[in-house]
Amino acid sequence: MSNTTFAPVRDRFRTIARTIVPEAEALDEAGWAELESIVEQGLASRPSSVRRQLRLFVRALDLLPLLRFGHTFRALDRRRRTRFLLAVQDARLLLVRRGFWGLRTLIFMGYYGRAGAAAAIGYRADVRGWEIRR
Repeated sequence: MSNTTFAPVRDRFRTIARTIVPEAEALDEAGWAELESIVEQGLASRPSSVRRQLRLFVRALDLLPLLRFGHTFRALDRRRRTRFLLAVQDARLLLVRRGFWGLRTLIFMGYYGRAGAAAAIGYRADVRGWEIRR
C-alpha cells in the first residue's frame, strides 16, 4: 500500500483488520502486502471519492473511541476494540453501519482471498464442483 488507498492510515487499517479477523495477527509483511493488494484490486474500479471516504472512515474509527474510552482505537485492548466495533456495526446511523459493513467486507476479501488463507481453512475449490467428491 505504498501509494494506495489505505497507505496514509495503514496502522489504523491493520489494527481494525486484526480486530475483525484475529488470525491476521499472524500475518508477516508479505501476508499484509497480499491482503492490501487484494483490497486495492477490489477498490480499483471505484471512484477516488469512495477511496477518500474509506480513509476518512478508518480515521474516524480510530478517533471515536476517545469519546468513550479516552484512547484511540489503536490504544485499546482487544476486548474494548471488539466492543467498539460491535457498537459501530449496530449504530443508529445507516451510513455508519454501511461504512462498517463495506470496510469489514474488504478486510474479509483481503484476508480470505490470499492463497495462504485458502489452504489454512481447507478450501479446495475445483471447477468440477461436487463431482470431485464422487
